[in-house]
Amino acid sequence: MLILTFYSFAQAHETNMSKKENAQKVQATTYTCPMHPEIHANKPGNCPKCGMALVKERTKVIKKEVRKPQSMKMPYKKTSKKEPVAQEKMDNKEAPKGNDMSNMAMPKAELNIKKVVNNTPPRTVRYDLYVRDTIVNFTGTPKRAIAVNGQIPMPTLTFTEGDTAEIHVHNELNEDTSLHWHGLMLPNQYDGVPNLTQMPIKPHTEHIYKFPIIQNGTHWYHSHTGLQEQIGMYGSMILNKREDLNIPTIPVILSEWTDMNPENVHRMLHNATDWFAIQKGTTQSYSEAIKAGHFKTKIANEWKRMNAMDVSDIYYDKFLINGKSESQLAQFKGGDKVRLRISNGGASTYFWLTYAGGKITVVANDGNDVEPVEVDRLLIAVSETYDVIVTIPADKTAYEFLVTSEDRTKSASLYLGNGIKQLITPLPKLKYFEGMKMMNGMMKMNGDLDDMGMQMSLNQMDMNVVMYPEITGPATKGEAQKEGEMDHSSHDMGKMKMDNSSAKKDIMKMDDSSAKKDIMKMDDSSAKKDIMKMDDSSAKKDSMKMTEEDYNSNELSDITTLNYAMLKSSTKTTLPKDAPVKELKFELTGNMNRYVWSLDNKVVSETDKILIKKGENIRLILHNGSMMRHPMHLHGHDFRVLNGQGDYAPMKNIIDIMPMETDTLEFAATESGDWFFHCHILYHMMSGMGRVFSYENSPANPEIPNPKLAQRRLFADDRAFHLMAENDFATNGNDGEVMLSNTRWSIGTEWRLGYSDHHGYETETHIGRYIGKMQWLMPFIGFDWRYRKMKEGEMEKNIFGQESTKDKRAVVSLGFEYTLPMLVKFQTEVFSDGKVRLQLMRNDIPVSKRLRMSLMWNTDKEYMAGLRYIVKRNFGITTHYDSDMGLGFGLNLNY
Repeated sequence: MLILTFYSFAQAHETNMSKKENAQKVQATTYTCPMHPEIHANKPGNCPKCGMALVKERTKVIKKEVRKPQSMKMPYKKTSKKEPVAQEKMDNKEAPKGNDMSNMAMPKAELNIKKVVNNTPPRTVRYDLYVRDTIVNFTGTPKRAIAVNGQIPMPTLTFTEGDTAEIHVHNELNEDTSLHWHGLMLPNQYDGVPNLTQMPIKPHTEHIYKFPIIQNGTHWYHSHTGLQEQIGMYGSMILNKREDLNIPTIPVILSEWTDMNPENVHRMLHNATDWFAIQKGTTQSYSEAIKAGHFKTKIANEWKRMNAMDVSDIYYDKFLINGKSESQLAQFKGGDKVRLRISNGGASTYFWLTYAGGKITVVANDGNDVEPVEVDRLLIAVSETYDVIVTIPADKTAYEFLVTSEDRTKSASLYLGNGIKQLITPLPKLKYFEGMKMMNGMMKMNGDLDDMGMQMSLNQMDMNVVMYPEITGPATKGEAQKEGEMDHSSHDMGKMKMDNSSAKKDIMKMDDSSAKKDIMKMDDSSAKKDIMKMDDSSAKKDSMKMTEEDYNSNELSDITTLNYAMLKSSTKTTLPKDAPVKELKFELTGNMNRYVWSLDNKVVSETDKILIKKGENIRLILHNGSMMRHPMHLHGHDFRVLNGQGDYAPMKNIIDIMPMETDTLEFAATESGDWFFHCHILYHMMSGMGRVFSYENSPANPEIPNPKLAQRRLFADDRAFHLMAENDFATNGNDGEVMLSNTRWSIGTEWRLGYSDHHGYETETHIGRYIGKMQWLMPFIGFDWRYRKMKEGEMEKNIFGQESTKDKRAVVSLGFEYTLPMLVKFQTEVFSDGKVRLQLMRNDIPVSKRLRMSLMWNTDKEYMAGLRYIVKRNFGITTHYDSDMGLGFGLNLNY
């Protein structure tokens, strides 16, 4: 009996110890960064974010939580390749079915910040804004800009919810202007869109905007006239709550600057310039493709009639935070929390936001509160606003808040704190040829996009992740050190608190095994190897196997990047349940080669207003069928983004829609009048990418006395023609062309003038209209005049046996031009004298970063080959051989 009792006691003790062992687990020795505690490693080394030496973490006892199966909440995660489940098939142009995000594992944050009450009674707050021409010097060259009250950005306008805004705009320019209050809900006549909600503010006149402040949050305001926003007409607009967080608050507005006249920028974009790519070092020429091991990638790209991979359209000389490329707020000390109220006032630039002091806590988006969420970084779309809270970790240190353009060419810095500057590792250069390979796999030969069965929405899948070295590993061969490394001149390396080079080395030069282990965190190393090291011949085959997880940066690394699925409103946002629903579907369409941007392949001037009724719930289903992302903005309303948060769907007024994404929005139709809905990339909007929502039975707008005249002027923006001209002054003759074109039409004349009658003189004029979404087809009518003195008895025939009339010819023609694979233009032309000519031509073949080749052959037995070296934007050196004029060398001028 004694033995049995002892045995039973031992068994019970062993069982109890086993339970304790299962409930507790001693963590092995790990290492972390003092500045970035989210970093964990199992061996000593340097922090991949800041380069500081890692230190031992305290050994922790981790209690194992035992839950009952029926109460367990599973984190939201996409089904892996190894665990296939039956999924309902759907058309990706339909609205994706909302996932229930209530159980999703979110990186949430507790603020623990007291609130303060503003007891000031509501009042009328007046501002007088004087709009004047000015001269600025951001680059060492004086340039024209527009200042308001003598400053760029425009003054920060501050109101409290319940106030009345009274804003007097004094236009002292010699041109029209206007001001739009971005994100504000206000009477339609004060929305500030010229020729839609008001007539333009004429030169040397005053215009008054007066409206109640019925909301709160971070907003901004800008000119809606022409391209004035690009040269200084943007500013912060802060609408304070009656009860708000008791925390230091800093308005921050981001922007960009180019020394080039914005009208010239716009013109060049419509003429397919690659000058901006040359400036950024992103030309992706054939020689660069060969150097990077991507020759087949380049061939595949042009075979599908695409130009080089692009992330942003324009090269900018400076990026600015509150009008400066570098500034410091030295009043903050260790332990302080600071709220940055950030607006992206850039005309066309998305910005990455990162912080040297640790995590960024997002608390509001587009002026609407969200549940606090912690991230390592976020990409703020053009015109978007975010409220973020950051912490100053220590005294005597200034922590860098780094703002980097999406194309990673340049950055701007705001330092928080006083002391030695603590820098954050700059974002590495993009792997453009990896992006080109991705794009090749997703583009069909007809110009449509192939989503390969993936259902994309809410920025959760970033197709550009293949270009991010910090996520998918360093570039191969010569691509990593290609020309055009990012400009970090704002970083004073002598004042750095840590060795930034070692951090960069850790990220950029890690071997494949560490890249797999520390960055990719993929379960299947062979799958990673297939993605990271696949050769060009298997690119399409491998890309067809890709799933949503392969483009989800938060699944691929420990770097947490904000996406819209992570946003949850702090209050319910449901719409009236008994209201009728009007559903509208739009495809975002575009043509990068001709810089035409549209909805459903129609620009604003080609469509009627979209009628809606007060009292309806409007549901918008937007599918991006282009290869560019678009920040779509709705004036005068907030909309719910259906992101799986149910009753707590976040409210926004602009949504960034990535290529092949489908997003669903809904809003209550509660207003009256006409409201603009458009892409907020300024140059896309001016190209016609938008629509007008019009409430039925609205009263007449007193600011629009002549609606028909206003509409004609509104439509004039996307109907505008853009001029292109060039001339080659060569030793064997003078060649050139001039062309006027707009969204649909092209009027062009080219000439070839010899220096003698034997060389001849020729000019051709074509008037054509582009057909189709991709605008590869252009039927035209033409006129051809030529003269060449032939030898007596000399007669030339074309390949059809028809006699040439080069000696004297003046004929009209009908024909068409079609863009073939490899961007070769095939032209067929029938002349009034019965002659027929077929022609193949390819201009501007990118041989190297600055060297371009042109080739031409036609059935009149004419041929040409030439080279042009681009010296400056409007100047080049040329050589070419022409079958009529022989070999020549010359200078090329272009506009």
